[in-house]
Amino acid sequence: MTPGFRLRPVGEADFAPLLDLSIRVLRADLDRVGRFDPARRAGRMRAVFDPATLAGIEVEGALSGCIGCVPHADHVELHSFYLEPAWQGRGLGAAVLAAALAPHAGLAVRIEVLKGAPVHRFWERQGFVRTGEQDFDWLYERPVP
Repeated sequence: MTPGFRLRPVGEADFAPLLDLSIRVLRADLDRVGRFDPARRAGRMRAVFDPATLAGIEVEGALSGCIGCVPHADHVELHSFYLEPAWQGRGLGAAVLAAALAPHAGLAVRIEVLKGAPVHRFWERQGFVRTGEQDFDWLYERPVP
C-alpha cells in the first residue's frame, strides 16, 4: 500500500537532513563510478536548494525526501528526487512524481540519471526514455502525453 505524503517547500533547517539523505541514497552509485566527494555533494545540494523549486516530502509527519521541479518554456527539469530507503518500492515515488508534476501538465519532463544506477528502471516505468548521455549521466525524457 502506498503511504500518504505531503509536499511542502523546503526551509534552511531541511538542508542538513536532505544532504544526509542524498548521500545515503547516492553513495554506493557514486562510489561505483569514483565520484563520491562529500564537499562536491554538499555543493551540488546547496546549488539546487531553492524553496521555489525544491519540495520536501513528508510521510507520517517526518521529512522523508525531496523532489525538485524547474519549469522551462518547453519542459520541466527534475532533480534531487530522494526518498528514504524505507519508503522505496512501495509506490510512493510514482505518487510523489505525479503530484509534483501535476502543475506542469502539458510539458515534457527531463532528468539526468547516474549511469548504471538501478533507479533507471523506475524512470522507464514512469514513461521516460533515454535520449542521450553525458560522461557520468544518462539523459531521460518523458514526452508530453
